[in-house]
Amino acid sequence: MSGALPFVGPALSLVAAKQATEIGRFNQSVANRNALIAKQEADQISKLKTYNINKFNQSFENLQSTTKVRLLKSGVELSGTALKILQSNAEQAELQRGVIEYNANVAASKKLEEANFAFISGQIARRRGDLAAIGYASQAGTSLLQMRQVGLV
Repeated sequence: MSGALPFVGPALSLVAAKQATEIGRFNQSVANRNALIAKQEADQISKLKTYNINKFNQSFENLQSTTKVRLLKSGVELSGTALKILQSNAEQAELQRGVIEYNANVAASKKLEEANFAFISGQIARRRGDLAAIGYASQAGTSLLQMRQVGLV
């Protein structure tokens, strides 16, 4: 047993090297999963943008129709002020569509940036694990070399 005792340190260093590699791989897989989720969220935001614009268009058409009916019912011709009201509504609707689209594009871009950052973080985690493994393996090699110099090996 006492003959094997000097090899415990290098053996533990090799085990630590293996574990560091596995931890790096695990952390990378977690980061890659986070990146995938963020990309899926960006896709959902884009789909939601289309839905919101369509829903807004529907509401706007209802508003314009109701406004026209009320104007005509009250005996007003669709000219002058009445026409300006409808035109103003149309202009405001176009601005609102732009706001909906802009906000969705910004949110989707943020999610894509999150995905890119998560992916890069995963690569960094993997490299950190690899570097730690190299450090532990080097420790084991150094210990074995020192044991050889002292005559234990």
